[in-house]
Amino acid sequence: MTTVLKAGEVDLGTTIMAVEFAGGVVVAADSRTTTGAYIANRVTDKLTKVHDRIYCCRSGSAADTQAVADIVHYYLQLYSVQHDEAPTTRVAASLFQELCYKNKDNLSAGIIVAGWDAQHGGQVYGIPLGGSLHRQPFAIGGSGSTYIYGYCDSAYRENMSRDECVEFAKNAVALAMARDGSSGGVIRLAVITEGGVERLFVAGSDLPRK
Repeated sequence: MTTVLKAGEVDLGTTIMAVEFAGGVVVAADSRTTTGAYIANRVTDKLTKVHDRIYCCRSGSAADTQAVADIVHYYLQLYSVQHDEAPTTRVAASLFQELCYKNKDNLSAGIIVAGWDAQHGGQVYGIPLGGSLHRQPFAIGGSGSTYIYGYCDSAYRENMSRDECVEFAKNAVALAMARDGSSGGVIRLAVITEGGVERLFVAGSDLPRK
């Protein structure tokens, strides 16, 4: 496995999130990238496609997380050719976990992997700093997540519909953006199902106010 060396000091202070529902997953993130107190980019797309129906959300060092995502994307393309089938979300999450764990002393990377596959349907995996791997019905991460654990535990319900998961994710990320100085901008979402990926966008002027 390729070793990833730490590079750059652009810190992705952020809010990222993913939620499972019966037919797939919803992933969401704010769009602010910061270097210290300076806002380097207001409209970053933090939802990174690593295969047709598998995305990751990145928090930590922008350079580290982008390098890891690029390597996983390469291996998943290789997997598809070698096995003549699409990789499962679990395979993608395991690749992220192995890279993050083996390079834990050199990386600042917190990853959420979410996607849909024919074997297991929609799945969400959290890979926090240190490189452990956790299957979860929903996962939150980044600096903004510390403000919304209580809201998410209270608002989450099993067997939510697609639209309910979209609203849940929008409300949670908006609440984090209102409190966390490193989170802001707009909310980008993706709904991943057997039918493909639907991208959604919530402008700053349309953020839920709760």
